[in-house]
Amino acid sequence: MKVTRAILALLITAVFLSALAVIDARHENRRLFAQLQQLRQQRDQLNVEWGQLLLEQSTWSTHSRIEQMATQQLDMQMPAYVQVVVVHP
Repeated sequence: MKVTRAILALLITAVFLSALAVIDARHENRRLFAQLQQLRQQRDQLNVEWGQLLLEQSTWSTHSRIEQMATQQLDMQMPAYVQVVVVHP
């Protein structure tokens, strides 16, 4: 009789500990899923920002923009035809 009660107590304890483990695993799963969603959102925001930066870079590096900046800020100008010297190898 004492052995049966001991086994029953052991089984009840095992079921209780198993239930606690399930609760902990579900909580961890939910926490990790929330973190995953947050990281995905951050990734999407960074992708949008990357696209905007690429667009900005292509705008700033166009030939007309470079020529405009050279003319206005560096006071550069295209040489006249007579000023061009062709060097042959």
